[in-house]
Amino acid sequence: MKEEVSNGMKKKEYSLEFGGKTITAEFNNLADQAHGSVILRSGNTAVLATAVMSDNEKDGDYFPLTVEYEEKFYAAGKILGSRFMRREGRPSDEATLSGRVVDRTIRPLFDGRIRNEVQVVATVLSIGEDDPDVLAVNAASLAVATSNIPWNGPVSAVRIGKNKDDKNIIINPTYVHRKNGIFEMDLLACGKDGNINMIEVGSKEIPENLVVDGLKSASAEIEKMQEWQKMIVKEIGKEKRKITIKEVKPETIALFKKEIEPELESAIFSGIPGKETIHKSAEKWSDLVKTQLPEENYILAVAFYDEKVNEMVHGGAIEKNKRADGRGMDDLRPLFAQAGGVSETLHGTGIFYRGGTHVLSVLTLGGPDDSQLLDGIEVNEKKRFMHHYNFPPFSVGETGRMGGTNRRMIGHGALAEKALSAVIPPVETFPYTIRLVSEALASNGSTSMASVCGSTIALMDGGVPIKNPVAGIAMGLMSRKNSTGKLDYKVLTDIQGPEDHHGDMDFKVAGTKDGVTAVQMDIKVDGIPVSILEEALERAKQARIKILEVITKEISAPKKEISKYAPKILTVQIKPDQIGMVIGSGGKTINEIRDLTGAEITIEDSGLVYVTGVGDSAEKAIKIISDMTREYKAGEKFEGTVIKVMDFGAFVKIGYSAEGLVHISEIAPFRVENVSDYIKEGDVVPVVIKEIDEKDRISLSIKQANPNFAKKKGL
Repeated sequence: MKEEVSNGMKKKEYSLEFGGKTITAEFNNLADQAHGSVILRSGNTAVLATAVMSDNEKDGDYFPLTVEYEEKFYAAGKILGSRFMRREGRPSDEATLSGRVVDRTIRPLFDGRIRNEVQVVATVLSIGEDDPDVLAVNAASLAVATSNIPWNGPVSAVRIGKNKDDKNIIINPTYVHRKNGIFEMDLLACGKDGNINMIEVGSKEIPENLVVDGLKSASAEIEKMQEWQKMIVKEIGKEKRKITIKEVKPETIALFKKEIEPELESAIFSGIPGKETIHKSAEKWSDLVKTQLPEENYILAVAFYDEKVNEMVHGGAIEKNKRADGRGMDDLRPLFAQAGGVSETLHGTGIFYRGGTHVLSVLTLGGPDDSQLLDGIEVNEKKRFMHHYNFPPFSVGETGRMGGTNRRMIGHGALAEKALSAVIPPVETFPYTIRLVSEALASNGSTSMASVCGSTIALMDGGVPIKNPVAGIAMGLMSRKNSTGKLDYKVLTDIQGPEDHHGDMDFKVAGTKDGVTAVQMDIKVDGIPVSILEEALERAKQARIKILEVITKEISAPKKEISKYAPKILTVQIKPDQIGMVIGSGGKTINEIRDLTGAEITIEDSGLVYVTGVGDSAEKAIKIISDMTREYKAGEKFEGTVIKVMDFGAFVKIGYSAEGLVHISEIAPFRVENVSDYIKEGDVVPVVIKEIDEKDRISLSIKQANPNFAKKKGL
C-alpha cells in the first residue's frame, strides 16, 4: 500500500500482480462527494468507478439500481464523434454491453427489498491495450464495497483466453491477443467464494468440458482478486448504512393464508402452458388487498405474494419434481421450424417456436459497402455480420412504446450474434455483408435462444454457406439450503415464464452438433458452483441436439443459390498500382462505371475489387474493369472499333480504354493508297496485337487478323 497526502489530493494506492500484470487501485478525494470511488488501472487503461445511494426511498416494487458505463472520447486520445457533433452522445453498443456485464454481476449481491436508489457509474478515463470491461467490474466492486452502501460483496471478474492446440490459458488477454482471431474460447466470468455469478463466452464449437475447464481456471483467478479486494475493504471500507426493510402486517399474512394459499399450488402447477392461471391468482390477491387491507402498503403486499410464489415454485421443483406446465425437468416444450414462406422478396426467413415463444428471423444480404463502420474508443473496424433483435410490447400482451432499442434488445441481439459468428463463412468465400433481424413476436421465456434458432433457419434459407446449424437453449435452476446447510437444487431445461422470473439462474447455451459457440449466465443468488454449471452444460447439449434435429428436418443444409432478389457479388483482382486508374481523378472513372452499369464497386488496398449489383449489372462492371486493367500481349486477337482515321493509319479501340494504331501498311496484304477507302470511324474491325513498345504503345494489324478483310469491303 502506498499513501500520499498533500494540501490538495489525498490518495492511497494498492497494487496486485495479476495474470503477469500490475493492477493498481487508487483511492483519492477526486470524487469525494460520491459514497464510494476508485480508479483502477492496468497498463494504460484506467477506469473510474463511483457509487451513490439516495437518502430517501423510491416508490415502486423493485430495487432501483442503475449502472452506467461511460466511454469518453479523450480516453482514446482522439477527437471522435460525427463531423458535426464532437461530444459524446448515446452509448455505443459496446458500452451498453459492458454496462450490462457490470450490472449483471453486482445486482444479485444487493438485497432486492431495498428501495433507496443506487447508482454505479464506470467511466473509462483512458484506454490502452487492456480491455476496460474487466476493470470496470472490479472497480465497481471496490467502489461499492468500500462505501457505506449495504452490499454482499466484493465480487471479482477475469477474462480467460485459450488458443487452439495450446493447453495454456491467457489471463486478461489484451486487444491484440483477442483480435488475432486465434482464440477458440473467450470467456469472461465473475464470482466470489468459489462460485460463479456471471458468464459471457464466445467460442468456436468447443466441447463442454473445455468451457468447464475455463470456468474452473477463472474461479481460481477470481479468488486471488477477491483476497486483494477483501484486504482493501477491511482497511478502508466504511461502515454500512442500516436500511430498514418494511414488513407486511400480520393481518396481511392471515388473509393470504386464508384466501390465497390453499389454491396457490394448483394455480402455479396447473399443467397449462402460459401464465393464465397464475395471473388470475395474482389478480385475486390484488383485489383482496385493495378492498380488505386499506392500511397495507399495496406494493409491499404484492411483493409478499411474489415471494410466496417464489417459495412454492422452488419447493415444487426441489421436493416434488414439479414444474408449472407439468413437464419433466429435461423436457422441451413443443418445437416448430419453418424456412421461408413469408415473401420471396426477402433474402431468407426463419420461423421458430418453442412453446409460447415465437420468433421470426429475416436475412438481408448486401455488398461490402453495406458493412457497418464501428468508430469508437474500443473498436475501429468494419463489421460485415450483424444480428439485431426486437422485442415489441405486444409479444407479452402489453401496450408500450415502439421504436428504438434498449439495453435488453442490444444485449439479446449481441448474444445471438456471438452464437452465430462461429459458423459464418469468411469473406474470402462469401463476400456479402450479412444482416439478420429477429422479431420476438410472442414471448414466454428465452427469446434470445429462439432468435439463434430462427436465424440459423434464415441463413440456410438464404443460401449462406454456414459451417453448421446453431441452436440455443435456456437452462434454469431452483436451489435452496436445507437444514444441514447443504445446497438442494434442480436444473431445469427450457425455462419458461414463472421459472425465468422466480428461478435462480438463466443459463443460455448455444452451439452446433460439434460444440458450444456462446454462453451467457445471469443469476438471482450470490453464485453458482461450477459443478452445477457443468451439469447444466451437459443437459443443454442434449436439448440442443433435439432442437437441431427439428431444424435440420425442415431444412437440412443451406440452399445452393442465394435469392434472386439478393444482390450478386463478383470479384476481380487487379494490381495495386492499377487502383488509381480504375478510380480516376476525383473518382471520375469509377463513378462513370457505376452510372453506366448501376453496380456498386469497392476496391481493397490489395487490389481486390468487389462488384455488387442486381441482374447483369455486376457482370457489366466486371467486364469494364477487366478490360481497363488488362495487360495486353502480342498475338492476341480482338474485334475493335475504329475511333479515328488518319492519313497514316487508324486508331482502334480494343478495350474499355485501350487503343492501338493500325498502320496503313497493316490494313491489307497489298498496298493501300487511301485509308478511308477501307476504314471509316465507327467500323468494327478484326485486329491482332502486332507488338507493344517500351512506352506501352500498341501496334495493331488487320491483315494479320484477317487477310481478306479489305477484299470483303468490295474494293
